[in-house]
Amino acid sequence: MYTRILVPVDGSTFSEQLVTPAAGIARTTGSKLALLRVVERGDDRAAATGYVKKLAAPVDATALCLEAPDEGVAAAIRHEAKRVPGTLVAMCSQGRSGALQVIFGSVALQVLRSLGEPLVVFHPQMDSLLAFPTIRQVVLPLDGSEVSETIVPQAAALAKWLGAKVVVVSVIDPGARTGLDVPAGDVQESSYVRSRAREIADRHGVEIGWEVLHGDAKEALPHYVRGLGDAMLAMTTHGRTGLRSVMAGSVTAQCLRDAGVPIFTRVP
Repeated sequence: MYTRILVPVDGSTFSEQLVTPAAGIARTTGSKLALLRVVERGDDRAAATGYVKKLAAPVDATALCLEAPDEGVAAAIRHEAKRVPGTLVAMCSQGRSGALQVIFGSVALQVLRSLGEPLVVFHPQMDSLLAFPTIRQVVLPLDGSEVSETIVPQAAALAKWLGAKVVVVSVIDPGARTGLDVPAGDVQESSYVRSRAREIADRHGVEIGWEVLHGDAKEALPHYVRGLGDAMLAMTTHGRTGLRSVMAGSVTAQCLRDAGVPIFTRVP
């Protein structure tokens, strides 16, 4: 699926948190790893080049240092990703709390909106470097909307690439109003999730599981994923705003902040 993982770094310890895990995934999948430092005009490019080379050496990665074009840092990341087909961008966000723009960070959000492909985003941990085991589960929240379904083929391909299984998840929020097109209750929801899981397994040839969660999606999803210990999320950034709006941008942002795992995401 992917032949290269591209990790942008900016000199901060936060941006470096994905380097070691990305190196592990690269080894597991046989992909190449590239670290990218983008500098603004007037920055010390020699120092930036030395920094990224030093960071890349221990993990056998390619070191890249590019000057940002007039469009900015996000454009440089996008151009480099497009330059090599089969590139997966994996980057840390910069926000700490608040709205989607703050959670994702301005650069990460610009890349997400303009890349046209899914990317992996991880919210920096404030007190320690990121260290998660081999990813064995790709958690795929679905809410019955067409928007939430748009990432299914790519999530399934990602799971096969990682040697992981797909876990289809839906969330029942008792406090939300039920739309006419939304099944209500555990029995109906279990039937929906189970049938979608079977369809995904049959169509994409992946190992599958399914789960129905209860409560507010912004709390239930991060809690569930944190408890797995070997998972990542795959979800779009928008979706239904009523019952089980698992895909809404606010839910994605909350998961990014609280789940403690990378999110494979895209703008539909």
